[in-house]
Amino acid sequence: MWSRARLTIRSDWFPSGQFLVLRPDTITVRNAESGAARLVLVGGETMDGPRHIWWNFVSSRPERIEQAMEDWKAGGFDTVPGYTEEFIPLPDADRVASYP
Repeated sequence: MWSRARLTIRSDWFPSGQFLVLRPDTITVRNAESGAARLVLVGGETMDGPRHIWWNFVSSRPERIEQAMEDWKAGGFDTVPGYTEEFIPLPDADRVASYP
């Protein structure tokens, strides 16, 4: 879920722009501010285990992220149709949020 306004879920507050993964038992999401909230909700089955995240890569196995990094550097991903003017290099590792 992604939000453009501060939200509260149960008794926890989350700032605008925060990416959240909700547990199946989360029942209430409230907009705690006076303005409108804009949310993006994506649903599906509960994940079968932990995920590793680095930049734009997500995998259940860290070695797949390492391989994706090498593939990206080598130009191993298709380009976006109609958008070929710019290649975005991998960011420096110390400037990227990762999980876990």
